Amino acid sequence: MDSNQLERIQRSWQYVMRMRPVFDMEALFSDETENYVMPMEPEPHETVTIRFRTAKNNVDAVYFISGADRLIMQFEESLGDFDYYKIEITVGENPLHYYFEIQTGKFRCFYNKRGVSRNLQEYYAFALVPGFKTPDWAKGAVMYQIMVDRFYNGDKSNDVEDREYFYIGDHASGVKDWNKRPAYMGIREFYGGDLQGVMDKLDYLQDLGVEVIYFNPIFVSPSNHKYDIQDYDYIDPHYGKIVSDGGQVLEPWDKDNTHATKYIKRVTDKENLEASNAFFAKLVEEVHNRGMKIILDGVFNHCGSFNKWLDRERIYENQPGYEKGAYIDKDSPYRSFFKFNNEHEWPYNAYYDGWWGHDTLPKLAYEESEKLYEYIMRIAGKWVSPPFNVDGWRLDVAADLGFSNEYNHKFWKEFRKVVKKANPDALILAEHYGDAGMWLKGDEWDTVMNYDAFMEPMTWFFTGMEKHSDEYREDMLGNHENFVGAMTHHMSNFLAPSLQVAMNELSNHDHSRFLTRTNHCVGRVANLGYEAAENFINKAVLREAVVMQMTWPGAPTIYYGDEAGVCGFTDPDNRRTYPWGQEDLELIQYHKDMIKIHKENPVLTHGSLKFLDSRRHCLSYGRFSADEQMIVIFNNSDGQQEFSIPVWQANIGNADRLLRLVLTDENGYTMEPLVYDICRGSVNVTMSRTSAMILKCVKTEWPDQEPGECF
Repeated sequence: MDSNQLERIQRSWQYVMRMRPVFDMEALFSDETENYVMPMEPEPHETVTIRFRTAKNNVDAVYFISGADRLIMQFEESLGDFDYYKIEITVGENPLHYYFEIQTGKFRCFYNKRGVSRNLQEYYAFALVPGFKTPDWAKGAVMYQIMVDRFYNGDKSNDVEDREYFYIGDHASGVKDWNKRPAYMGIREFYGGDLQGVMDKLDYLQDLGVEVIYFNPIFVSPSNHKYDIQDYDYIDPHYGKIVSDGGQVLEPWDKDNTHATKYIKRVTDKENLEASNAFFAKLVEEVHNRGMKIILDGVFNHCGSFNKWLDRERIYENQPGYEKGAYIDKDSPYRSFFKFNNEHEWPYNAYYDGWWGHDTLPKLAYEESEKLYEYIMRIAGKWVSPPFNVDGWRLDVAADLGFSNEYNHKFWKEFRKVVKKANPDALILAEHYGDAGMWLKGDEWDTVMNYDAFMEPMTWFFTGMEKHSDEYREDMLGNHENFVGAMTHHMSNFLAPSLQVAMNELSNHDHSRFLTRTNHCVGRVANLGYEAAENFINKAVLREAVVMQMTWPGAPTIYYGDEAGVCGFTDPDNRRTYPWGQEDLELIQYHKDMIKIHKENPVLTHGSLKFLDSRRHCLSYGRFSADEQMIVIFNNSDGQQEFSIPVWQANIGNADRLLRLVLTDENGYTMEPLVYDICRGSVNVTMSRTSAMILKCVKTEWPDQEPGECF
């Protein structure tokens, strides 16, 4: 069916008395949520009820198709404007893939994850994986990402000192001015943020509405980003507790760190390391007492050149209790942990494989070392077990681990078994760019940082910017076709339990701050300067994006400081400090209000999603279940727009009304309620420029005021 034929059918749809003698394709609906699959997360050999929705009295038959099976579905009931069909299927132990066929007269179409299709598209089939569950606490959970060094300095006694050690061409330094902008190559400058600082600010996070804290790496490491880990067994004492100090700082001429005695004492002394672990356990306990969770960053693809297994920087060489590193001694017990390319030469120098060629990030060679494999599996279980009881792992560059895809999948399958055995309710969340479907089949990762099915399409639509601020495209700004197409395509790669826990971020430590993207300024801090990241920003666009973040399927995740108005180009400028005392208080309150809406309406966590009306710069979608329905509307254009939104498609009837929960536009935002009537299955709304609105269906109660005009 071409677009002209479809348009003629759409124009002929009848809304009077809600009876539609013409075949109504927009009424067709099913998905993998608990609204249409019961139970949504079945056990092997359990019987599952799968449902499908059509317009009332509108089709002749609905078929459930899975492999060679083509089974007619049973009429279940009529509710409001719709008929529902069902089938009961007993699942086995293997994934179940299915789609639907709908017949009315001589017309036939199919329905899959992307909606109606005249042609069979098995790639987009629905899928159930018996036995696969994701933690209930993570479904729709409000997460908060913290880069510890930049959040809050709660304990000055553990600060990194000037010239404490030497790393990548220069000495470490302690930053005295909290508001200083990060240096372009400032990976060795430290602002003093620590875990005590997080402890001190738990009231703030709880008041904001945060349910989960995700930490960037906090294990022993020489850099402020800590993706170059020295010791996986211990929290860095510069973030934890330094109870045993001494020695002198690094001499200016000493670039191999053998005289960095203060640093060596701080990070190798077991008293400091155990005290730091104990403090972290105390922090986790306090977080749990508040009903919140903690996720750690697991960097298992590579370690750091300071790592005790390699010891290229000679930190551990002469310390009691540590064996010789593979860079120091060719007979090191850790020799097999790394892939050396000059097998017959000594010394090895830098001839080992580094991640993306970085010699400070030596790649771990699991295929060559059963000992390394066992060690990391122990770490995987250790931190999600007592006394630490962490609630999950975020996995750095997870698809890069190993030297082959075959080994990569083998590793993550075993990693999942180890973690889930130690803590069945732990979350396994991976960093990944591109299609993660091969890892999201129920036996490896739970979910991913949601770049493809959230951050990227959302960023292009609202700002026209690439997520690093490296490109601006006018054709992508407000491009509703790209947005809908990208979202529906990439969401199809998720199982429902994975989608509901996917990390939906506007910004993070790897990309420019979203607020900076709103100024359409292409470039990075090195060539544009710090001020350019703050010039001509548009908070109204950010508020629109937050509306989407808090109403989209998945776990809305705030990168520390976004809620306070922090700007910044991509790394390292995106790692500015949290502006304590200089926060944008109105923006913080807005985030509180939006988080409250998200948490108070379960449909935003578990409900179905359907696009309702879209055109250039304009979007609307429904989130709905049997008990609750909400409508979300965006006008990202520079002028007023009229909407007539077919809310009937989101299970909303003419007898219902819609209550406005929030409206944001270029002048700010309001929580003042306003009631809208529904006319012939649609709601008519006028939206000012750069605005967003959330409406909630109310069936029995609404404010004591006149409803909005029905026109």
